[in-house]
Amino acid sequence: MSADTDRNGDQLTQATGLSDVLAPGLSVVFCGLNPALSAVLDGHNFSAPSNRFWRVLHLAGFTSRLLRAEEERVLLQHGCGITAAVSRATKSANELTLNDYLKAAPALEVRMRKFAPANLAFLGKAAFAAISARRDCDWGKQSEVFAGANTWVLPNPSGLNRAFSLDRLTEHYLDLRSSFHSAGSGSVNGRTDAPIDA
Repeated sequence: MSADTDRNGDQLTQATGLSDVLAPGLSVVFCGLNPALSAVLDGHNFSAPSNRFWRVLHLAGFTSRLLRAEEERVLLQHGCGITAAVSRATKSANELTLNDYLKAAPALEVRMRKFAPANLAFLGKAAFAAISARRDCDWGKQSEVFAGANTWVLPNPSGLNRAFSLDRLTEHYLDLRSSFHSAGSGSVNGRTDAPIDA
C-alpha cells in the first residue's frame, strides 16, 4: 500500500487503487467494509449509481449540497473522511471473511491513530463485529472506542441493502450528525474510554 500527499498536505492512501479521503482531526471518518470493484475501476469511493452514501450524507446535513463521488475530496471541507476496513476490492462484501477483517484491523488502527478523528462510523455491522468480537451490536454509538475515536455502527448505504429505505438510513446518519456538537457550544463531544482491542 503506497501513500502520497497532495498539494494541500492531505493524505491519499492507496488501497488497491482506491484512495482514502483523510486529514488530521476530522469530525468523522466513514469506514466502508471494502472497496467495490466498480469503485476501484471508477477511482472514487461509493461511485455506484445505486449507492446512497452521497445522498444520505447530504440529507443528514453532513454536506451543504449533494456531492458526486468524484468530488469526494470536498468532504474534508465538511470535517468528514472515508476509509475502508479491508483494502481488498470485491464484487460483493459478502466475499470477505472474518479473517479478512481481523488481518486488516491493525492497519485501520494505525490510520485512525495517525489522523485522530473524533468519530469512526462503521458502515454495516460486519467489520465492527469482527474487530470487537461482538455479535450483538446495535445501530448507533457504541460503548467502545477504536484508536481513540468514538465508534458508531451505521447501516450500509449500498443499494443492495434493501432493509433500509432512504428515510431510515438518513435517520441513523442524523443521529451521528446531531452528536457532533454540544448544545450551542460547537465543541466536539468527548470520547468514551472503553477501547476495542485491535
